[in-house]
Amino acid sequence: MTHDPAKTTEPVSYSTKTSGNDIIGADRTTTEISGPTDSHVLSQVDQDEKGLAQKAGSTDTITDMGWDRSPDDIGERLVSGLENDDLWMLIRRFNKQIYYVKAVPDAPMQRLDLNRAEDEQFSPDKLRATLERFYTTIVVSLTAFVKHIARLRSWKERPRTSAFCAVYFAAWALDLLAPTFFGLLIVLVVSPESRMCMFPPAPIALVDKDTGGVQKPKAGVLGSHDSVTGAPENMKGEAAEQEASNLMTSVASVAAGSVAGKHDQGTPEDAPIESSVPDAMDIVSDAADAQTAAHGEAADEAHDKTRQPMRDTVNNAANLTMRILSDIVDTYERLGNALSPTPPFSMLTPYIRLTSVLSIALLASLITSSYVLVKIATFGGGLAFFGEPLIRNAMVYLNKKCPRWDRLLQLQNSLLKGIPTNAQLTLTLLRIGEANGAPLPPPPSHSLHQIPLQAASISTSSLPLSATPSELHQAINPSSSSSRSPSPSQSPAPSKKTRIARTIHLFRNTIATTIEGKLAVDRARAAAGSLRAQGRVGILHKKGHIPLPSGPIQYSARYNGKRGVVVIDQTQTQTQSPPLLYFTTDHTAQHRPGIEHRSKGTVLFSIPVTEIQEMRKIGGLGWKGKLVTGWALGGKEVVDGLVLVGNGTGFRLTAMKMRNQLFNRLVAIDGQVWESV
Repeated sequence: MTHDPAKTTEPVSYSTKTSGNDIIGADRTTTEISGPTDSHVLSQVDQDEKGLAQKAGSTDTITDMGWDRSPDDIGERLVSGLENDDLWMLIRRFNKQIYYVKAVPDAPMQRLDLNRAEDEQFSPDKLRATLERFYTTIVVSLTAFVKHIARLRSWKERPRTSAFCAVYFAAWALDLLAPTFFGLLIVLVVSPESRMCMFPPAPIALVDKDTGGVQKPKAGVLGSHDSVTGAPENMKGEAAEQEASNLMTSVASVAAGSVAGKHDQGTPEDAPIESSVPDAMDIVSDAADAQTAAHGEAADEAHDKTRQPMRDTVNNAANLTMRILSDIVDTYERLGNALSPTPPFSMLTPYIRLTSVLSIALLASLITSSYVLVKIATFGGGLAFFGEPLIRNAMVYLNKKCPRWDRLLQLQNSLLKGIPTNAQLTLTLLRIGEANGAPLPPPPSHSLHQIPLQAASISTSSLPLSATPSELHQAINPSSSSSRSPSPSQSPAPSKKTRIARTIHLFRNTIATTIEGKLAVDRARAAAGSLRAQGRVGILHKKGHIPLPSGPIQYSARYNGKRGVVVIDQTQTQTQSPPLLYFTTDHTAQHRPGIEHRSKGTVLFSIPVTEIQEMRKIGGLGWKGKLVTGWALGGKEVVDGLVLVGNGTGFRLTAMKMRNQLFNRLVAIDGQVWESV
């Protein structure tokens, strides 16, 4: 890779060639390396085992790894040490989590970039994404843990439960419970095989949390192994992601109903107008004011001096909640990646660190009696309660003598230093593809509504659950009634349209016509030079339609309302020139990405990738416009855009169906140190 000499980040380089599992991110005694972050360096490490992207091995030409092909056509792993389904799940969740990044001049203390900024911006959409991430990462894992405890307590797996019971009471009799616990943790950390032996996994949806036995999944079929409902999925992780999305939608629906006062106690059961008026949960805007005004109270902010303070309190609390949840999920992901490292990250360093800490705890538990432990705990509690002046003075002293002491105590800068979150792991994998001239293909686009109701492939003989084959077969496979399509005689009779329903249908068609007319006017205004109108030209696409070209070098987009392609030109790498990003209205040269092949006047802007300092994903419309458009125009979707900032100049690309794919290439293609905002 080459870099702009004017930039503060140094080019990625290392003086000794290292093999894949030898490099240690935080321990640089074995290899002399230099570079912005460990992620940049590790992406260029020569692995012993190579995937398709690593076999390409050249940045002189860009290799298409199957951007337009079916997953079944990609026979090998794209990167070593990770199945393609797991890779696509990481990229899919990366696309939801990261949408605004800034380049920073220095590498962070933990030697991995893409950390969250201290002044991270809050938005309801980001809070929802954080809550969905919390569900897919922690809630699903905790559900699996609870069900595994139920399996152990049920004695249905008698040999395993007997072994745990014998070890527990033997340690209790010998007063060695704490050493036994820490010794067990050390074994689990060091030996992944012991985890499978002591805690054999089973599909989450197949286990009854009350009895520990087999149950019928809530989805009616065991279509996925790592989801709570067991719903079918096309790609790994999709069912859990859909569960998280539906959970947030349900919570928002209940909250909207609470604000609107739905199911008010004063509403009679036979109220005639209730059945004909649209559900208030679908019309949340100004519902609280309407409810207040219905009781004869003033609903405007001029009379209510508590509205803005309470709104600020809720926003601040939501922001704090979002940050706390993000910290929890980040730590959980780092622990998971420490216990199950993915190349090119070190396979040895996490085990050494965790084992060292657990060994100290094991030794301490051997020489510390329960009496001493209780005395230390009660003394610490009293000191924390009554020692406020002492603690405050100590904090002032430490801040003066060692300003960064609090950061040194954070897990990501100490015990988990150099251990990536899933987003940082994904960024490193994307950089591996770019370092070898083989950009990783995007996840296949599937719709969960098109998945057939059939069981996932699983061997009932390999399940550790104590159940007969017939019980397992009945629980795993869909029932005959659910898999059989209803006959015409059984299909429900269409409900008679009421006057309100016809009015709403007419209103919907009117809005659809208005939106399409507005966009048609925008085309004329864009041609006249209106910047706002130019940003809305071409933002509606048919669902499922992917315009060409769609990567990995050229991407269909619009700039200032003009239709064209965004091109990543890497043909000048042999002359030590940085990759160039430019937009052109010339659609003819599909296989000649060099800017010198573009006709004069067709290139509207160009910027070296090394000079990009900010990238921000933007919506084609505001969230209200998206809601209205999605409701009125069901067959079309709003296509979003991307804002690039470099050297104080911003470039706004719109109508980009492949926006995430371009963002992922730009965030990984060069040596910038990124920060998530």
